[in-house]
Amino acid sequence: MIKLASAHLVVAVVLGVAPAALAQYGGGANRFPDGPGKELVEGVCTGCHQPNMITRSSGYTREGWQELIGTMIDLSHSTDTRDRIVQYLATQFPPNTHRAPKPMPGPHQVTFAEWFVPTLGQRSRDPVEAPDGSIWWVGQFGNVIGRLDPKTGAMKEYQLPPEALPHSVTLDASGTPWYLGNGNGTIGKLDPASGKVTVFKMPDPAAKDPHTGEFDKNGVLWFTLQQSNMVGRLDPATGDIKLTKTKTPGAKPYGIKIDADGTPWYACNGAACLAKIDTATMELTEIKLPTPGTTVRRLDIAEDGMIWYVNSGKGRIGRYNPKTGEIKEWDSPSGPESHPYAIAVVDGVVWYNESGVRPDMLVRFDPKSERFQSWAIPSGGVHAGIIRHMRPARNGDLLIHQSSTNRIGRVTPKTPGQ
Repeated sequence: MIKLASAHLVVAVVLGVAPAALAQYGGGANRFPDGPGKELVEGVCTGCHQPNMITRSSGYTREGWQELIGTMIDLSHSTDTRDRIVQYLATQFPPNTHRAPKPMPGPHQVTFAEWFVPTLGQRSRDPVEAPDGSIWWVGQFGNVIGRLDPKTGAMKEYQLPPEALPHSVTLDASGTPWYLGNGNGTIGKLDPASGKVTVFKMPDPAAKDPHTGEFDKNGVLWFTLQQSNMVGRLDPATGDIKLTKTKTPGAKPYGIKIDADGTPWYACNGAACLAKIDTATMELTEIKLPTPGTTVRRLDIAEDGMIWYVNSGKGRIGRYNPKTGEIKEWDSPSGPESHPYAIAVVDGVVWYNESGVRPDMLVRFDPKSERFQSWAIPSGGVHAGIIRHMRPARNGDLLIHQSSTNRIGRVTPKTPGQ
């Protein structure tokens, strides 16, 4: 049976643009055109999201709107309401090319696998593979953490403490899932066997929003708190939590990764910087990025130690060499409004997505040839999703998601000639 997330959150991220990112994508009209069904759309749809999530969308056919709505709320028992909403949206917001990407052809191929998660409107995100091959994810608006068996398609969701609103999930060395409680200033550990959740509360009331976390080789969890402008560490053995403020006000620490030496690095979503954390003192060292207007959602660290990042604010990807200090950037194929978001480096190849365009594009970049290739990311029968975090599977596949349409995905790259 399909479950619904809480009513005020059911469709908060309908059309593939995160609310916090809207300002970066520009304004757009907030008024709905007159027509039959307008009042119904205003009453039902805007109870969960801003009007410009519709007015600035890429539009859909009648069938597309119906499918999209079906990922957010079950109106099968209110077919008249559903049909009136769908008819209005299809009439007033048909498919358009206002945010069309610039696809890059090339010789490589990928295949996409998708799984539709149980709770509607949950904003599924951040899948990660466990040692047994299962995939864990969190449903931020549904307040759940879930497990997928990709061999059978079986899924199980676990309800989390009220208002946790998990932003990400990561696994410790034993494969136990830990979530970042973005809504209530907590980090939690789930025991899958019993369903019991052990909660660690932030020691500072100003530390409101744990965001993304990674375990180091010593079992310590390092994490960011974006709006709180902090980074922290949690020692699971003792429950001790230490926090430190960013040097740059409003830096908004976002993605975090740990290099081969055990040093945590994080991205600044509110400033032109990357930063590393001294694990002994928690002293922060910021690396200023050269282009004004740069903001960085996420980063990843290649096997050779190079730090790759998305310059979300300028529509680029970049590389920082920690040994020499050299910084180099490349324009993303779809241009300065493409808003690169998630990123992962696999076998020396850089993968990321262009979240500011529709369809959301998966991009492959080969540093050796400096060539790009891209693919439209499916989201059922529509293109309405957005990747906010991608991570490699153990076999080199990519784990992705389409948070706007309740999907977890897996990308399998194919070498030409295979």
